[in-house]
Amino acid sequence: MTTAPIEKRRDPFQSLIVAISIAIPLVVGVLFRVKIPGYDLSFLPPIYATINAITAILLVAAVMSIRNGQRKRHELLMKACMILSAAFLVLYVLYHMTSDSTAYGGEGPLKYVYYFILITHILLSVGVVPLVLFTFSRGVRSDFTRHRKLAKITFPIWLYVAVTGVIVYLMISPYYK
Repeated sequence: MTTAPIEKRRDPFQSLIVAISIAIPLVVGVLFRVKIPGYDLSFLPPIYATINAITAILLVAAVMSIRNGQRKRHELLMKACMILSAAFLVLYVLYHMTSDSTAYGGEGPLKYVYYFILITHILLSVGVVPLVLFTFSRGVRSDFTRHRKLAKITFPIWLYVAVTGVIVYLMISPYYK
């Protein structure tokens, strides 16, 4: 039996990654419509904004680590980023299931800046999910050629999502009830 070089093989997790990448935005969209009264989780936004900030810092540290040949440190930092991103998602959904949405109260040009950042943040946060999962899968499977190639695309998008998550929080935080 001959096997194709690792670069030509289909990712064994492809179907699962595609399913997760479709399920997450659909489930989040549905859960946003579910309101659970009686819980005050208004303390969560600064926590999940902090998680985004830590994720951004760890992403940069992970890239610096791999560039310095510290593969094990890179791997640990990326696993931490995956855990933090999952924690962010859970806390974000819990907050929105128990709280009304907060409208941005700013005016003038800053309002357009806010909505531009918010819209690009939301769109890219959905689009980065499969990129992160495929990149992570390739790294875990030691498919380093394909991992590096995809990571060059994934890293700046994931970093943008993490950083803009903090910016969105800072811009809307004065308007929380």
